[in-house]
Amino acid sequence: MDVLDEETLFVGTAEAEHVEMYLKAIWLLKERGEEVKISTIAKMLNVRQPSVVQMLKKLNAKNLVTYNKAGVRLTDEGQTIGSSMMRNSRLLEVLMDSALKVDIDEEMVCGIEHHMNKQFTDALCTMLKHPRTSPHGKEIPMGECCKSAS
Repeated sequence: MDVLDEETLFVGTAEAEHVEMYLKAIWLLKERGEEVKISTIAKMLNVRQPSVVQMLKKLNAKNLVTYNKAGVRLTDEGQTIGSSMMRNSRLLEVLMDSALKVDIDEEMVCGIEHHMNKQFTDALCTMLKHPRTSPHGKEIPMGECCKSAS
């Protein structure tokens, strides 16, 4: 039997992950009550400011953010994606810390969070009994599964 018949391999879509990381960064700054500035996003994502400006223009064109002289704001769709990314991250942190009893590996969390669909996230949340906070004390955005469980 050919090896390719047994397993399917997927090449990650770097562009989609970049978009999600920018939306997550903006969402996180908003959660902290900080002003969403190009310099802050650049520092947070460890990229240069011109790269941030370029991505914000793309996100604006995709209607995920409103980017103009007044600043940067997530659209409803951008807010949904950012919230979903934070939910994935924080549920993975709970999984590592509470269920698996391993050190939280943020690099691993960052690698996995982009590949979680709603069904997987809701199943993970249900398995973890719908935690409201991460091990770092940060609020975990609620999913549909949390609303029907309460």
